[in-house]
Amino acid sequence: MTRVGVLGAGGRMDRSVCRAVEGDPALELVAAVDPGHAGRLVSELCGPGAPGLQVSGEVDELSRAGAEVAVDFTVASSALGNARWCAEHGVHCVVGTSGLGRADLEDLAARFTGSKANCVIAPNFAIGAVLMMRFAALAAPYVDGAEIVELHHDAKRDAPSGTALRTAELMDEARRHAGLPSWPADPTTDATIAGTRGGVSGGGLHIHSVRLPGLLAHQEVVLGAAGQSLTIRHDSYDRSSFMPGVLVAVKAVASRPGLTVGLENLLDL
Repeated sequence: MTRVGVLGAGGRMDRSVCRAVEGDPALELVAAVDPGHAGRLVSELCGPGAPGLQVSGEVDELSRAGAEVAVDFTVASSALGNARWCAEHGVHCVVGTSGLGRADLEDLAARFTGSKANCVIAPNFAIGAVLMMRFAALAAPYVDGAEIVELHHDAKRDAPSGTALRTAELMDEARRHAGLPSWPADPTTDATIAGTRGGVSGGGLHIHSVRLPGLLAHQEVVLGAAGQSLTIRHDSYDRSSFMPGVLVAVKAVASRPGLTVGLENLLDL
């Protein structure tokens, strides 16, 4: 049985992680860490059926509890520090926090390469979203243009989402591998309102971010060619959609040396 600790255990995603870990017979929840909820019981946060484990305010609780894998869905600054701690203390780490930049990933890659622990970072743990990204990458070499629209709840701090950035990266790579040039330049010459055309990825893909109450996590990729268009869309309506992917990563991280970015690498996609 794999011993698991959850960092930021009071967060909405992390509460779902606690319940998912507790409900999996191959896993055991042994630590819950959240300075904002220290001293409370996990059962208070997660509802009936959750363990009576007490929440700690210190990441060192992972070591005291003998956690083998830590799961982190906190904010980027906290997740980076927590992942560094895990690399130093030999605890495998699964990170679902968005907002980590290329320099952060390079730093973590170096730290986990020299560590006894491994790390899996994914911008999206919904398996449907991973398939959406894969389908978009497959289509990218066969169209003349594409744009990404990502839609999230109004409490999301970063824009664009990590999923949108990863999608653009995979689509850009697919075109390069096919020997194609970057995406065509934007023909817009007069933006009446600045920013209307959204942000632009390194390969020239336009990304648009929507933040609204009532949404959770949604993305569509719109691809166009002469006389036709293709739209690939994924919707997460509930945080339970992410849990199967989280459990896959928790069980696989020990066998993935160093840093692995993207859940698709654990799904043979």
